[in-house]
Amino acid sequence: LAQKDLKKMVAYSSISHMGYLLLGMAAVIAGGAANGSNLMAAQAGINGAVFQMFNHGTISAMLFILVGVIYDQAHHRDIEGFGGLAAQMPVYTGIVALAFFAGLGLPGLSGFVSEAMCFIGAFPVFRTIVIISTIGILLNAAYFLWAFQRVFFGKLNEKYTELVDINQRELFTVVPLLVITIFLGIYPRPFLDMIKETMNVLIDQVVIVGGISGIF
Repeated sequence: LAQKDLKKMVAYSSISHMGYLLLGMAAVIAGGAANGSNLMAAQAGINGAVFQMFNHGTISAMLFILVGVIYDQAHHRDIEGFGGLAAQMPVYTGIVALAFFAGLGLPGLSGFVSEAMCFIGAFPVFRTIVIISTIGILLNAAYFLWAFQRVFFGKLNEKYTELVDINQRELFTVVPLLVITIFLGIYPRPFLDMIKETMNVLIDQVVIVGGISGIF
């Protein structure tokens, strides 16, 4: 919330995404995958972790590209230095809104699915940590919405009356990432089916190693 640089804010948000990933991976290690009652949780955790890695790549790439679009014209990334860009750049504003919503894990977008799976997988063994981790979701929402309000609403800074909306070349790079984010948020099954067998083998190996070492 204290960060004024738009690009740095996006970078720090990606760190929080990796925290959810670690929760999902820990569900397999500490979740007692050898115990039938926790097998489904372990599967949800590891699938969610891998899905989160993929989503992090698409969402963060989209956010960094969008920051680059405005930097290319304004030549700075200071959140407080903008204001009122929604009227000047309506298409860009709409795309940034969807990208920010994806970053904060809004239902219907891919980030929500992977984060939910990580939480579901970790909850049986790390209940307290999962509950505390939900604070991260609130913080994500706070700084994304705070930044969006500062950049796009309010009075337009007179210095930016010459800014033009996002062009076709920039749309060509952003729209595919946006389509993937929306599609996997509504229908994640193709991706999960693709990684299912590999993740099941990984869980089996964790069970074997855990049984030998006495972890489980």
